[in-house]
Amino acid sequence: MDPSPPNFGSSAETKAQLRKHFRALRREHVAALPDSMRALLFLRPPAPLVRMIPEGACVGLYHPHPHEAPTEPYARWLHENGRGLALPHFADRDAPMTFRALSSPYDQETLEPGPFGVLQPGSESAVVTPAVLFVPLLAFTADGTRLGQGGGHYDRWLAEHPDVLAIGLAWDGQLAEDLPVEAHDQRLAAIVTPTRLYKGAT
Repeated sequence: MDPSPPNFGSSAETKAQLRKHFRALRREHVAALPDSMRALLFLRPPAPLVRMIPEGACVGLYHPHPHEAPTEPYARWLHENGRGLALPHFADRDAPMTFRALSSPYDQETLEPGPFGVLQPGSESAVVTPAVLFVPLLAFTADGTRLGQGGGHYDRWLAEHPDVLAIGLAWDGQLAEDLPVEAHDQRLAAIVTPTRLYKGAT
């Protein structure tokens, strides 16, 4: 599949078409990676990124879908190097996204299916506010524009927490030359791929 998206324009309606395009592109990209190579990617944050995450900071991650950039290796590295962990939590499908503490990346038994079918910490876990947040995405630009799934959960949360450092995790094939931007869209401070660290928004 051609990695350049069709010329859909820049209106909000085009985002649904772009999401369909980049979902297919991501699926093909991941399917083309040998399992042995996939296991070696995203093993630990690159050194420039580590310097952006203070020791003792709480770091928000996401529980990845099969084709999303994996977060488990980062979670293990962060946990072993003095950072706290958190995952998104939804009380129900209409509730705002919050974050709850994850005591250990090795203790998956404490997670339970959320209202969107994604594993999340149980309601007994402490509510926390991450200082750094790794954000999932369908596509990104080198200057930090992000195309998400369309629910707006991360954009709303980041708008309410403007001091949080937002970092995207992505496959190289998710890079786009340009993406439509709406007023509510939150830009990323950096994006990490298996081969590059993009600086993103300044």
